[in-house]
Amino acid sequence: MSDTRILFVDDEAEVRRSATEWLTLSGFSVETAADVAEARAKLSRESADIVVTDIRMPGEDGISLLHHVTESHAGIPVILLTGHGDVSMAVSAMRDGAYDFLEKPYDADHLVAVLRNAGEKSRLSRELARLRAQLAGASGLDNRMIGESDAMRRMKDRLMQLAGHDIDVLIHGETGTGKEVAAHLLHDLGPRAAKPFVAINCAAIPESIFESELFGHAKGAFTGADSAREGRLVYANGGTVFLDEIESMPLALQTRLLRVIQEREVEVLGHNAPRPLDVRFVAATKSDLKALGEKGEFRSDLYYRLAASELSLPPLRDRGDDVIALFGHFTAEEAARSGLSPRPLPDAVLSALLAHDWPGNVRELKSLATRFALGLSDGIPGRTEVPEGGAPGLAETMARIESGIIRRALREAGGNQAEAARRLQIPRRTLGEKIDRLGIREDGET
Repeated sequence: MSDTRILFVDDEAEVRRSATEWLTLSGFSVETAADVAEARAKLSRESADIVVTDIRMPGEDGISLLHHVTESHAGIPVILLTGHGDVSMAVSAMRDGAYDFLEKPYDADHLVAVLRNAGEKSRLSRELARLRAQLAGASGLDNRMIGESDAMRRMKDRLMQLAGHDIDVLIHGETGTGKEVAAHLLHDLGPRAAKPFVAINCAAIPESIFESELFGHAKGAFTGADSAREGRLVYANGGTVFLDEIESMPLALQTRLLRVIQEREVEVLGHNAPRPLDVRFVAATKSDLKALGEKGEFRSDLYYRLAASELSLPPLRDRGDDVIALFGHFTAEEAARSGLSPRPLPDAVLSALLAHDWPGNVRELKSLATRFALGLSDGIPGRTEVPEGGAPGLAETMARIESGIIRRALREAGGNQAEAARRLQIPRRTLGEKIDRLGIREDGET
């Protein structure tokens, strides 16, 4: 057990000293921290196998540290030390991922027993992560999410970390970045892979039938209910529920969903007793749910419940040469499906692809790649047909590239031409002339 590393967090020096002595004698390797900030710093430098933390401390409390560990160091068990008045808080924290809690003054031998069990759980989690990393290679993670840019590698590492733990996840990403693909991977590489994956597009279901679709109803529960309906949540039991465009869910149903997530049970209309529910929730949004919550357009408590573990998908414009790899993949895929020979990618096309901002992200690029493979496009973003004279000339290609760079600089500068000129390292007057010549609006659009 000497290889089990404990991070013990308490603001009282004497408590830290005595805990270190006892746990070291019991065969553990112990590091201590006097507050949450110090604990975070130590976790960032060298991870621990188990975190033991007092709840009540000056500044940030132990619950804050729990949330940090759950989000950034998933798989590390957290044990809470609590006073008598904080027991209900600790019980609630266990629903949020705490491994266990001990009421102070705790029995030292009992703490050691809990730590031994938690150490075994931590060891198994590490082994599971290793096996899942092997599985990711075998199941073609890199083929399902193409790209080797720094942004994508960080995202894939985070996805693999979250996939190995049976926790709810909130996915952030612009339209077309692949949120449903990421949700499928979380399911396929997770412990529920053999069970159903049920996708629900919250923006596509009419509000009048939303409740019945999600929660179901018994026969005769209301006028017109001639037969029972099993809601999608119940159908997904044992598996994963993917709630796409969660920001579109009606507020009244957000209240019911929050209760389902908290209690893990579903109240079916027409049934007296709730039904237990064993699912993993993965939600996706293109919006800032926290900001929507502040405006009363989304339940803040639902946001905080979903946001315990988050995954952010980078937009295509931030992925560099991934654009070329994706375009080549999609064109080859479409050519093979259509029985055509792959078309070569001229330098002018590659340059235009790299210069484009891709507001529709991967979805937009895939559509263009399909048209290009079928000979319906020259591969220049914004053009849908091959011009009669063949590929565009150098002057036109360079103008498109220049226009894309200037539009991006203007958007990043909030439409401020002086700031955009500074970023582009050209005189303000030169930028103005280019904007006029290329037909670019002040907000960066054409």
